[in-house]
Amino acid sequence: MKWIFTAVAFWVLSGPLLAQRYYWDANYDSLALVLPQQRTDTARLRTVLHLLDLHPTNPQALPLLDQLLALNRRLQTVDAAPYRRLRAGLLLRQRGTADAAALDTMKAAVADFDRVGRPIPWLLMDLVVFYNRLNQMAARKQYYEEKLAYYQLRRATENIAACYVSQAAYYRRMGDYNRAINQSLRAVDTAEQFSRTVYINELLVTGAVYADWGNIGKAVQYLDQARALPEFRRVQGTNRVFTFLALSDLYQQQQQYPAALRSADSALVARFNDGYERRMNEACALVRKAAVLLQMQAPAKALPLLRRAQQLDDSLVLPMSAKPGEFELDATWAQYYEARQDYARAEQHWLLAYQKATVAHLDKLRPKYLKQLAAFYDARGKPALAQRYAKAYMAHTDTFNTAQRTFHVAQYESERIEQSHMAQINDLREAQAVQAVRLRLGRRLLLGAVLAVMLISGLGVFIYRQLQVNRRTLVQLRQTQGQLVQAEKMAFLGELTAGIAHELQNPLNFMKNFAEVSTDLVDDMHGNERTLGKGADGLEAEILAGLKQNLQQISQHGQRASSIIKDMLAHSRAGTGRRQPTDLNALADESLMLAYEGLQAQDKDFCATLNKEFDSRLGTISVVTQDLGRVLLNLCTNALYAVRQRQLEAALVAAGVPGPDYQPTVTVSTRRPRGKSVEIRIRDNGTGIPEQVQARIFQPFFTTKPEGEGTGLGLSLSYDIVTKGHGGTLTVASREGEGTEFLIILPA
Repeated sequence: MKWIFTAVAFWVLSGPLLAQRYYWDANYDSLALVLPQQRTDTARLRTVLHLLDLHPTNPQALPLLDQLLALNRRLQTVDAAPYRRLRAGLLLRQRGTADAAALDTMKAAVADFDRVGRPIPWLLMDLVVFYNRLNQMAARKQYYEEKLAYYQLRRATENIAACYVSQAAYYRRMGDYNRAINQSLRAVDTAEQFSRTVYINELLVTGAVYADWGNIGKAVQYLDQARALPEFRRVQGTNRVFTFLALSDLYQQQQQYPAALRSADSALVARFNDGYERRMNEACALVRKAAVLLQMQAPAKALPLLRRAQQLDDSLVLPMSAKPGEFELDATWAQYYEARQDYARAEQHWLLAYQKATVAHLDKLRPKYLKQLAAFYDARGKPALAQRYAKAYMAHTDTFNTAQRTFHVAQYESERIEQSHMAQINDLREAQAVQAVRLRLGRRLLLGAVLAVMLISGLGVFIYRQLQVNRRTLVQLRQTQGQLVQAEKMAFLGELTAGIAHELQNPLNFMKNFAEVSTDLVDDMHGNERTLGKGADGLEAEILAGLKQNLQQISQHGQRASSIIKDMLAHSRAGTGRRQPTDLNALADESLMLAYEGLQAQDKDFCATLNKEFDSRLGTISVVTQDLGRVLLNLCTNALYAVRQRQLEAALVAAGVPGPDYQPTVTVSTRRPRGKSVEIRIRDNGTGIPEQVQARIFQPFFTTKPEGEGTGLGLSLSYDIVTKGHGGTLTVASREGEGTEFLIILPA
């Protein structure tokens, strides 16, 4: 069973792993050439991200970061916070006087990348440069130990490898070759999963550390293993220089001087895009070649190389420990002056080399320089100084190096061999278990197939029966729903019909009564003419006057019946209009003025104060303009009617005492409080509405006006237009004797 899952997992994962390896081994220069040719912002952003992943701190990183942030402002594809911090850290580094702030900012950028889950192996490895410039070795060690533990918990392969690489460089700098090789080999094994470039680099580092440790055989083994790989031909820049400098040092130890010189020359012709890196690597290669020439007893040939290296160091202020390796310019000058028998200058450079190594915490070089100083003073006949440096050398190296050099093979080498043997044993055990698993699997598959067929059959029967039940239930629900809708329609129709009959009965009764009275008057007039003759002129005039009054009443009540029918027709048509963008401020202003002019046409003496509080930020709102205008006109008319009634009441004189001063006022306001809704308020200081009838004012045919002055359909019609036609709300707040406010809230 296990072999099946293994095969499937390999098939599923091989594609992503292969793509991942190609991603981290992509050629930076080729990507940089492709970038201007990308036609879409998405493709351009993807390429910029790839370039920054490969070289996050080189001089081209700043313009790339600017381009990334500009593209992301349009696309909003990636979390920009880590890249803004990275850019800030690079700007601080450019100042040259803010290394501590730059390091803190870069560490914050790493934390941001961790938060979003983006691997940044090259950024982690480049942080070593910041720690070295600040000479914070203890802080560097602690930081990478903490990050390694963090990434191991999250199985972040790329970042784990970067931490191993950085730790290996730290232990090599400290002269702890055992742990340096352990971490370097762990980096080799981890990097093999995602990057051949890192894999080859760490093979080369392992060989170089073995050479420093004195195990020439192991050094040759790992260096040759790296050089034999096809990808080694594509290694350029600092990594290529490091390789040839390590080979040159190795050949020099074996006294193969021509090969050592050829390796140094190969380091000198490596290609670089960055001017600083090119000159730094050139300086390291010049010192390495000069060291070989000095051992070959050719100081004259070494002098111009050392002078050129000194010029580069004076202009760049190169650190003793850099990416290409250790920059031992002062020690090489000391060897040169010893060869020239200029012992004063030789002593000066030996002491300067030891001082720089001590300040930089380069424990790899300190014992070497102590030994050289002891030998130098012993040869010069200064036993006290020779003994002093010899004791310092012994104190520094005896306890530490004796334990390390017992076998000169790193501990992790043994672990790798043991892991390989255990893997072979596990493969044999799995092969033996596969046969038994296949037999058991066949029986289980057969039994499982039978059970599956039975289960599927049972489920099919159950689903079919449940489907039939659901269909019958659905039919019953539809029938019940139809009956409920029909019952609701009939109930509403009955209520509406009763209201219509009740409202139309009054004007029609008046019309009937006045028509009958008019008929009787006409009959009386004709009878009086026959009885009284010419003496009936006065009675005839009286009857005609009464007849005229009756006909006026008939016309008035006929008009009221017609108004009720018109309002009902409007009620039935509410909410059927087409929405269009409307300026509600203008519509409210127009409705208020129409209502005011209409009331003044009936009562020329009426005058009121009209307040308009319109929100200038309201803009246009999509509404049915005609319907909403009808609502606003109706509410404004009611408000003006209420203030007119209160004005008439205030004008009455009771017992010779005039009523209190009163100024009729109607206020119409609009507001858009949060951008999600629109408020329209119609407020008056009129008679108000009694509390006991406020709950009924939106019911059809209910009115607070005297009989004959209102149909009771205006507010009902307005309520339906606002709530059903526009999805809003219409509410009222009133205090009897103080005034009323209607509030319309419409969705924006």
